[in-house]
Amino acid sequence: METAPRSMRLQIAVAGRTNSGKSSFMNLIAGQDVAITSPIPGTTTDVVEKPMELRPLGPVLFLDTAGIDDDTVLGNRRVERSIRAFDRADVILLITEADVWGSAETRLLAAAKDRKVNLIAVINKIDQVAPTKEFIAELKEATGFDPICVSSVGKDAERERVLPLLKDALLAACPDDFLEPPPLLGDLVKPGQTVILIVPVDIQAPKGRLILPQVQAVRDALDSDALCYVVKESDYPKALANLREKPALAVCDSQVVDLMVRETPPDVVCTTFSILFARLKGDMAILAAGAGKIRSLKPGDKIFIAEACTHHSSEDDIGRVKIPRWLAKKVGGELDVTVGAGRDYPGDLSDYKLVIHCGSCMLNRRETLRRIETARRSGVPITNYGMAISACHGVLERVLSPFPEAMEAFRNA
Repeated sequence: METAPRSMRLQIAVAGRTNSGKSSFMNLIAGQDVAITSPIPGTTTDVVEKPMELRPLGPVLFLDTAGIDDDTVLGNRRVERSIRAFDRADVILLITEADVWGSAETRLLAAAKDRKVNLIAVINKIDQVAPTKEFIAELKEATGFDPICVSSVGKDAERERVLPLLKDALLAACPDDFLEPPPLLGDLVKPGQTVILIVPVDIQAPKGRLILPQVQAVRDALDSDALCYVVKESDYPKALANLREKPALAVCDSQVVDLMVRETPPDVVCTTFSILFARLKGDMAILAAGAGKIRSLKPGDKIFIAEACTHHSSEDDIGRVKIPRWLAKKVGGELDVTVGAGRDYPGDLSDYKLVIHCGSCMLNRRETLRRIETARRSGVPITNYGMAISACHGVLERVLSPFPEAMEAFRNA
């Protein structure tokens, strides 16, 4: 459970007013003190992440946020952090008290609806004041879900009572794509067929490990009862020659896409890890259409490159160095490139001609879709690393061939 990637967990934001008992609720659910509690308002100053296991949901990640009604100068920054956490939340738990509903709760509900995230009301401190039937009915009508009534200062018996209610509510509220995520590559191969994964081992490869998209591709191939053949790019031609039958699929790191396309027989399906992740984490057609906009870029245009992780950039970093270089060669001149790392993603992207996002291996699907929606609302096309690189090398149609809808979107962009 502890090794499950954060991006593959159901992410649950715990929000509400200061001193509504958010951290106490977290401690009750965890059965241990995972968050500091105090009667002093503003004890929680930043988003606190707590991974847990909630069967049958599996690994989840609770996001304990600061109070949404803190109107101090520093409090406004805390509230901003809390609101930004909603961008990656699959479900929001609104912690309130009996018959307490005002502008702060109304804003939070509106933020959830704007993000198309389901919100479950949790009425806390029922040991002090019991909620009226009318209030419970009002919350159900507003959110669409039965509120959960809880006393967070309760002990084991209260936890055993509340946990099943919480699990049932989360199962009802979690997004469909969490329960049934899009396939990675399993629908592109049949049991017994061979998949070749081309994995460069260079300065950006973690020592002794593969990066997450490669690991997930290996696992998905095995789960699909396919035969998985992992090779370095220099050994790809030899790997093809060693096979008695042609592979059903070849997948490569985008940095060697030109080599893969050059060496792959025309009747063998091929694509990249990043393009597979465009489908798993985002909206493939929108990202393909964004890649088509590269054809209309001009030197000096402003480009935003979004890295979801905060890795130490190398001398020949893919997002900061290689992609800007390939773009400049494609459009015939340097572009005005801004790089945002980690959670640094602007709410307004209207100053840019194009957003190029990483593969989102460290983001969940909801946050990736939210970032795509932010670009759409700003009127700015968005694509991802793999599609942009393949477009720059002139091979995007070849690696989009397994996905007709995305292919059409690219051609029509």
